[in-house]
Amino acid sequence: MKLNANIPSGPLVEKWTRHKHEVRLVSPANKRKYDIIVVGTGLAGASAAASLAELGYNVKSFCVQDSPRRAHSVAAQGGINAAKNYRNDGDNVYRLFYDTLKGGDFRAREANVYRLAEVSVNVIDQAVAQGVPFAREYSGYLATRSFGGAQVSRTFYARGQTGQQLLLGAYQALSHQISLGTVKMFPRQEMLELIIVNGHAKGIVVRDLISGKISSVMADAVVLASGGYTNVFCLCTSGGASNVTAAWRAHRKGALFANPCFTQIHPTCIPVSGDYQSKLTLMSESLRNDGRVWVPKNAKDKRPPQDIPDGERDYYLERIYPTYGNLVPRDIASRAAKRVCDEGRGVGVTGLGVYLDFRDAIARFGEKVVKERYGNLFEMYREITAEDAYKTPMRIYPAIHYAMGGLWVDYNLMSNLPGLFVVGEANFADHGANRLGASALMQGLSDGYFILPYTIGDYLARNGVKRPSADAAEAKQAEQETAQRLNKLLSIHGKRTPVEFHKQLGKILWENCGMARQEAGLKTAIQQIAALRDEFWQNVIVPGSHQDLNMALERAGRVADFLELGELICLDALTRAESCGCHFRTEFQTPEGECLRNDADYAYVAAWEFGGVGKPSQLHKEPLVYEEAHMAQRSYK
Repeated sequence: MKLNANIPSGPLVEKWTRHKHEVRLVSPANKRKYDIIVVGTGLAGASAAASLAELGYNVKSFCVQDSPRRAHSVAAQGGINAAKNYRNDGDNVYRLFYDTLKGGDFRAREANVYRLAEVSVNVIDQAVAQGVPFAREYSGYLATRSFGGAQVSRTFYARGQTGQQLLLGAYQALSHQISLGTVKMFPRQEMLELIIVNGHAKGIVVRDLISGKISSVMADAVVLASGGYTNVFCLCTSGGASNVTAAWRAHRKGALFANPCFTQIHPTCIPVSGDYQSKLTLMSESLRNDGRVWVPKNAKDKRPPQDIPDGERDYYLERIYPTYGNLVPRDIASRAAKRVCDEGRGVGVTGLGVYLDFRDAIARFGEKVVKERYGNLFEMYREITAEDAYKTPMRIYPAIHYAMGGLWVDYNLMSNLPGLFVVGEANFADHGANRLGASALMQGLSDGYFILPYTIGDYLARNGVKRPSADAAEAKQAEQETAQRLNKLLSIHGKRTPVEFHKQLGKILWENCGMARQEAGLKTAIQQIAALRDEFWQNVIVPGSHQDLNMALERAGRVADFLELGELICLDALTRAESCGCHFRTEFQTPEGECLRNDADYAYVAAWEFGGVGKPSQLHKEPLVYEEAHMAQRSYK
């Protein structure tokens, strides 16, 4: 299979503008003839559904939550990047483009990243017009703050609630279209299968999570905006309902899965307390804007942090990376935290933690200003730890946070399956091997508001209205396969719950494919996951039926898909014999302990084709060709 990214010709700075002139259009009178399915109502899904409906398409929107407002995008706290240069500090579209490409360790598609930077300026205007309450300076101008991987201040924010406020903006646009009847909203519906007709994506099979009813929904195109897959690790910062099932069902039907091992570690999470935990809580990267990260210089120093003087503290990020300091990218900050903890200098009961200290910021600005910037984050920390971070430093440690991998898409955001579009975190396109902070919100809204509405019209104009009925043979077969899979889960009557399997899978992945990976561990993990998957299908217990509310069945289906994905993650990591971004193979590192890339052999997107359960997946490579940027060893020192 030869991958065609469909990147427009011409200079990088003209590609998107030229492409918008060249795509085919659907006339207003014809738009109302087309039905489009959008799965997911986070920032990418809500903005896409609202924009497509406003253009005149008939949109059917699906989410597993009881309301679109409960999508996981609300948890993105710190901010959203845009090359507005309001600070007049030297920012521009090209600098945002290069920072993003460099942050991803030169493993992203250049044309997509430049378009993202180009469109970012429009996203802020869109959000302001919707009434998103961004922070403002005294004069009324929008305020910005710094984030990791950049030497300019380009991150717009709404205290520590940026994702929530942006989602409310998209939600009100979606709600307006729902009130007009151009969007039909289907909450508490889970996509369990993709329907392919004559090689094109033409519908989905959904299960009503309240009644258990299984049904088919047909359309002229399908848009997946179902988020990332980091819950495969069980303990992560994603919401409990976040899963891979929608994307994995598409993968099993032929959609390629790209760069699955690129899963980001976030350096500022509240440390794990015990095996009873079901998820981890993120402390926004924005805290590194004013907080200072440190550990004791002496491994035996167990004094309270306020009793340790500056001369006996190691502000290790500022020491190792003097240019960027505490604002190095997430993967670098995470590995640095792991190293000092491995040296025995970690803090807290487990020793798996470092301090994030606001003493100096409070002395410089005053507690009132710090509260205005980060107050809700400090409140969250107090609720979880019973500690006052205004008086004693926060304890943080890296955790799984974001999936840079996802379904492969071309420049038009269409997968290799015609008619199947993938937006937001569900696709692989923009972040490479590591995501810079505040760029997920930028990508989700760019895809939904400003990119997909152009590109999906080109597909529809070329293919016409060819929507099958829900009684089509392909739809009935997909429904039957879905029911059989659910009945199989219910019929096993084993002794272990889906949660037990999920926790064991997460532990295998974290230990062997987490912050550090190596060949022996990855090979062991692949064998362990295969054995765990076999045991799952013989020994899982799922009570009840699929014809009513059954949350155990929901969990079991998602864990079944995670078990298959987990094996692919490790295979992808094993195949990529280099270190880049968050993918840190211990065999490939510089003398200073940094990532050692191999551009000669691995400057490609790894796009995997499903081979069958227990059978090898097939690797397809999309070469990464840079016309403007120059691949270089990353340095933030």
